[in-house]
Amino acid sequence: MKIVILERNSVGEDVSVDSIRELGDVTVYRNTVTVEEVRERVKDADIIIANKSPLNEETLREASQVKLICEFATGYDNCDLAYCKSRGIKVTNVVDYSTAMVAQHTFTLALALSQKLIHYDKYVKSGEYSGQDRFSNFDIPFYELEGKTWGIVGMGNIGRRVAKIADAFGCRVIFHSITGRSACTDYPRVDKDTLLKESDYLSLHCPLSDLSRNFIDRAALKKMKNTAVLINVARGQVVNNTDLYHALSEGEIQAAGLDVIEKEPLELSNPLSQIKDSSRLIITPHLAWASVEARTRCVEGAYLNIQAFLRGEDRNVVNP
Repeated sequence: MKIVILERNSVGEDVSVDSIRELGDVTVYRNTVTVEEVRERVKDADIIIANKSPLNEETLREASQVKLICEFATGYDNCDLAYCKSRGIKVTNVVDYSTAMVAQHTFTLALALSQKLIHYDKYVKSGEYSGQDRFSNFDIPFYELEGKTWGIVGMGNIGRRVAKIADAFGCRVIFHSITGRSACTDYPRVDKDTLLKESDYLSLHCPLSDLSRNFIDRAALKKMKNTAVLINVARGQVVNNTDLYHALSEGEIQAAGLDVIEKEPLELSNPLSQIKDSSRLIITPHLAWASVEARTRCVEGAYLNIQAFLRGEDRNVVNP
């Protein structure tokens, strides 16, 4: 089997992919971006491993030998599932490899914002703390999680993990199901208006779809508490970035922590790039999923998917 890894760098150079070499003749590319690059690099492949590279009729038309596409990810937005199915190409993903890290990052953002950690760290390192005449400083108010309402959108593996942690902090947990099909009964399910109006912390963990795109827009932000903290570790397009900029600038919500934005990497034309106050906005570069442990599990998951395929078994096939 000829295996082509299109985006080796998507799992990091510090994480080995050597195990995959046991499964066939492997060609590795550090990154693959353009349609032309994809088309040329996969034309003789039996198995493709990718993350964001576009895999559709345009790029796969000449790849007559492809039998399997493995995502180095849970998401498969880059892949035309219907086209692949029409060709008999199976598509697999890796599930639940980053749940622990995304949940951890959710609270890293929430705690950093609610406790104004960056402000106080800068205060000490600037020398101001050394020059003051008292032992403590709390010039910007900060707050506890205990007793607050934590709202969740998307009660999948990550959402449920976040709910458990919020519960351990003493929060009241509520959630909203965008599709209305959630089977979760551990926490109260509420409608969108109730979620927006009651949440002190609102974290987003839903996949991107026509239902979730712009779920948080100007109208939604106006319904939130002006003390609310919004956390998006889902997909960038779930939050309208321009509307969020206005909400933060006008004090409609207290703060936001984002690991994802509408277009990545962040463009200077995105108005959120103008907000430099880390007490109001923290943006991390789409790394919530990317602990060393999680990336190692991702590679292992892809390896197991290919191994199963070679045995004639389906594992994590998303287009059966």
